Amino acid sequence: MIQHLLLLPRLRIQNANAISSPMTWGFPAMSAFMGLMQALERNLPDDIKLVFNEIGVVCHRLDPQVTSGGFTRAFHLTRNPVDKTGSTAAIVEEGRAHLEVSLLVGLEADGGDDLKSAERRQEIAKRLYQQVQGMRIAGGSVMPPRPSERRYRPELISFDADEEKGAQQWRRLKRKLLPGFALVLRDDRLTEHTATLKAHDESATALDAWLDLSRLNHQCRITKGEEDNAKEQVSWEVRRPYPGWLVPIPVGYGAISDLFDPGTVANARDPEVPFQFVESLYSIGEWVSPHRIKHPEALMWFVENDLERGLYRLSNAYTDTLNND
Repeated sequence: MIQHLLLLPRLRIQNANAISSPMTWGFPAMSAFMGLMQALERNLPDDIKLVFNEIGVVCHRLDPQVTSGGFTRAFHLTRNPVDKTGSTAAIVEEGRAHLEVSLLVGLEADGGDDLKSAERRQEIAKRLYQQVQGMRIAGGSVMPPRPSERRYRPELISFDADEEKGAQQWRRLKRKLLPGFALVLRDDRLTEHTATLKAHDESATALDAWLDLSRLNHQCRITKGEEDNAKEQVSWEVRRPYPGWLVPIPVGYGAISDLFDPGTVANARDPEVPFQFVESLYSIGEWVSPHRIKHPEALMWFVENDLERGLYRLSNAYTDTLNND
């Protein structure tokens, strides 16, 4: 149960990384926002003693920097300087997007900080909101808030121990997140769809199910009238295995090598920490309107590593909250 929740509303991010993994593009990966949370925690002022546990993201606007019109779209790329021979240098494709998001951080006091005072909570929220303004989010720059957005103020909320009062606080907070959509994890959809495909084809894998849920599948339906000489009518429709706005997402990394001792791998970024080769892990996410989320835990993401299996991934409890309702 979340006791304290920090709201950083309506952050406008320019040129965020839109290529979230080798196989997906669009909204930045949740690991980028987890990295922001950890960086913010490491750079807390000395007089603020907090522990950040989880983070939720609500997207209000996403504007990918791509060519408009047509079926095929390409990213807007920067022009690189010429090389030493005077010819055009090779272009490394980079995807960028402008977005507007609200961040929710689940936290707790670390010893010295007393969050019972409303004045103290508001002071902390304001200072952290100002600190985020000077940070990078998913590789993008945080733009200053517009004067017209003064109604969107950062908050640090302490939920009441009474269940009904706590639910009322959450309902009041949800109104500030509209209009927008929160990204949640739907591992259950991927598992269920894998079983469905295996029932028809034993060779089907989780990758087949992931790809099937990641695209729009058009199927042909043929109908024939009751008369003997009636012509067949052909119609096309989109096959949707499940309701909701499902999207493919990266959720972390899986090890593909042993864990090497520090300094044993050449050209490692940091020779003072252990090194391991990894590849991206994928799952299915769903965009959900905040007004449909009954508990704040449902949209929060947290680290769930399995070091013995070499899994470094993020998780979300949205499905668990559905089962508990």
